[in-house]
Amino acid sequence: MTLPSQGIARDALLTQLERYKGRDVDWKGGRTFAYTYDPGAEAMAVGKIAFASFLTENALDPTVYPSLMRLENEIVGICASHLNLPAGGVGTFTSGGTESILLAVKSARDIARATRPEVTRPNMVMPVTAHAAFHKAAAYFDVALVLVEVDAVTFRVDPDALDAAIDEQTVLVVASSPGYAHGVMDPIAAIAARCHARGMLFHVDACVGGWMLPFWRRLQAAEGVPAAAQIPEFDFALPGVTSLSVDLHKYGFCPKGASVVLFRTPELRAAAQFSCSNWTGYTVVNPSVQSSKSGGPLAGAWSVLHVLGDAGYLDITKQLRDATIALLAGISAIEGLEIMGSPEMCLFAFTSEDVDVFHVADEMKERGWYIQPQLSHVGPTGQRYPGNVHLSLNSAGTLARVPAFLADLREAVVAARQLPDVRPDAELGAMLAAASETALSGEEIAGMLSLVGVAVGAEGAELPTRMAAINRMLDAMPPKMEEAVLGGFMSSLYAPTR
Repeated sequence: MTLPSQGIARDALLTQLERYKGRDVDWKGGRTFAYTYDPGAEAMAVGKIAFASFLTENALDPTVYPSLMRLENEIVGICASHLNLPAGGVGTFTSGGTESILLAVKSARDIARATRPEVTRPNMVMPVTAHAAFHKAAAYFDVALVLVEVDAVTFRVDPDALDAAIDEQTVLVVASSPGYAHGVMDPIAAIAARCHARGMLFHVDACVGGWMLPFWRRLQAAEGVPAAAQIPEFDFALPGVTSLSVDLHKYGFCPKGASVVLFRTPELRAAAQFSCSNWTGYTVVNPSVQSSKSGGPLAGAWSVLHVLGDAGYLDITKQLRDATIALLAGISAIEGLEIMGSPEMCLFAFTSEDVDVFHVADEMKERGWYIQPQLSHVGPTGQRYPGNVHLSLNSAGTLARVPAFLADLREAVVAARQLPDVRPDAELGAMLAAASETALSGEEIAGMLSLVGVAVGAEGAELPTRMAAINRMLDAMPPKMEEAVLGGFMSSLYAPTR
């Protein structure tokens, strides 16, 4: 593909872009339970207008664009108040939860480098349910992972087990509020107390829940829910919490990408920063991973926070809370389905011992719903976590759609029971389970892709409509092989258009 010889007219160009969206998931219909968070038409429109109005401003240098510095300081200040950050605490606006997590891990590693000479092979201790972004941070910053199993029923980590995993090389402890996969909160207060007693840095991953949970707690208090039954404390009100990440483009409903990482002290943020004057150009000082970055996300986030306000967020939270209660009850009443753990927010997962949940996901897709399959996992001690289906309720209009969703889910379960078993046969399953986890060649990856029904050609690859057989095949692979196969598939998708 080459540049057009002449520029394309505006209307034709925009029409072409709309055509490109033709195969995207229709998140506006309220039937997609992942990826996009819809605050309603007015807030969405205001966020887009504000985003566009600051699209070309560059947040690289606050002395050139002081408006962006003001927006960031006000956004971080709102988050600080919302999450009980004490006086002197600071924060940084980032592009998303992954960048916020990267900064928290870099900070912990560099603090250890500067103050703990005994740390030569830094590690961080966290539950197996902690987000994959921590694995990415570990890979980027050469920090080893010490993974701790969670309870097989509650999906919460034992604070004593987490504490016992800390050693002289540990630079950071991590827990989730809640974890994305199951919507379950780790016992943050107990973990924070142990970390505080040991002088250990403790990061709370509240990317998905940090914005909404305080509103959820307020609803419970206003409705007379006993304190012991309310959402437990998880933020800087606990002295042991030293950093926390909160995504505003999730349940803050702001345009992507908008996240904030908060630090209890300026010294912690300083360790996350990057500075360089050892070259021939201008001195680079980056509070975040990015250097040049559009002011659009800042303006979009600031505007949505202000157009919704406290009352708007309380109203959305109540709608999502009520929809969650109805969905959890309705799903639990369907024979064969089981909610995993006791979710504390409007995201959760269900599994089944007698119907293939991957078939269920396919059947729901046939009925116009997108729910997110999650493969099984084997923990470091061999504990197995079953494959499941994840739902994130992400639209204030979800409550009205609950009856239709549950009706279709009941039909989908009945239909799934009639479908053939698509798990690999015993011989192939054994071969996959025993396969080497060493690096696979391009040919081997292509072979594995063909095993899961994906043909890779000169124009890239495309998944079939139904995914149950592919998910079952991936489920039988060792993690490293699964990563290689999916990585190979992703690479095949991103092939230059010729």
